Amino acid sequence: MRRMADPAYREQQWSRRFDPNIAEVNQLCESLVERKPGSEVPFVDPVHDVDECRIVSLFASPGPGTGSRFISTENDDETAARTLEVYEAVGLRPEHVMPWNAYPWFVFDEQDGKLTAAQISEGLKPLLKFLRLVPRASALVAHGGEAQKLADLLLKSKIPDIQKRGFKTYKVRALGGRAFAGKPADQQKWLDEVHAAYADAMARAGLLRTSR
Repeated sequence: MRRMADPAYREQQWSRRFDPNIAEVNQLCESLVERKPGSEVPFVDPVHDVDECRIVSLFASPGPGTGSRFISTENDDETAARTLEVYEAVGLRPEHVMPWNAYPWFVFDEQDGKLTAAQISEGLKPLLKFLRLVPRASALVAHGGEAQKLADLLLKSKIPDIQKRGFKTYKVRALGGRAFAGKPADQQKWLDEVHAAYADAMARAGLLRTSR
């Protein structure tokens, strides 16, 4: 059982959602809900840290596992489980990475998680606000085509304070669903590519591999 499936653990994380290490990001999430009354934007798990974040993991949109009300590697879905496996494989600690979604609002039930071009474009301003809250982040790993399209928009925007960081983006495969449907050998190849992207991002940021 994933830890977010445990009500006691979920309540613990809920009580920490505005702790100093994550408050600004989760206040941004709240403000995005206010922009769209009746919408849902999951909070970011407080295991992450705005001051220590060096790498951003960009996914498409909140998946079914965010019924926990968090974007978390402890959610009960394939993407969350595989993301945690990737972080552990490369020795990336949670405080050094932060998840975000190209379209932060929940659309899974209505659109089967697929985004329109307009929704991807709409995700640029929230992404820029998010990146300004994690000023030490110098790399973004875009998982899947929709996140990659937003990463391209980010690069084209040429925002000075982002450019000054020597910001680098990596384009890799999405980590769940149909994106990982294939032969075991193919799946391993895709995982190796994801591992290589994170390992390079860690090296650029001066992060040492850690064991757990």
